[in-house]
Amino acid sequence: MEDENKRIRHQNDNSEAIAATVVEAMDSLKGKEIVTLDLREANGAVTDYFVICHAASKNQVDAIADKVEDLVREKLHVKPFHIEGKDNTEWILIDFVDVVVHVFLQSARSFYKLEELWADAERIVKESEE
Repeated sequence: MEDENKRIRHQNDNSEAIAATVVEAMDSLKGKEIVTLDLREANGAVTDYFVICHAASKNQVDAIADKVEDLVREKLHVKPFHIEGKDNTEWILIDFVDVVVHVFLQSARSFYKLEELWADAERIVKESEE
């Protein structure tokens, strides 16, 4: 039964590729503290991965979100199911179903502490090349 539920939940067979492409897009526009949370074994998770970063300005948050959407579409031919937060650009969420992307303004990331809510997930940190 668990395998059956897992199949229903997934939209794509390439959630790892989507997550990697999201990280690539974030990194290309200097997203800060890029973290991938592997939620596949986390209790109650409704997605495979969260990919999270922050930026110093609203313009950069918006640019990173646009780059994520464009690069995933270009490389993998996957469109987001839903996007939220484009109006205020403090926290933009891009939902690819199996991968949910969070691009924060630095102050919003510090306030919401999303990573702490999923402390049981494996954390994959993109090391900065700066």
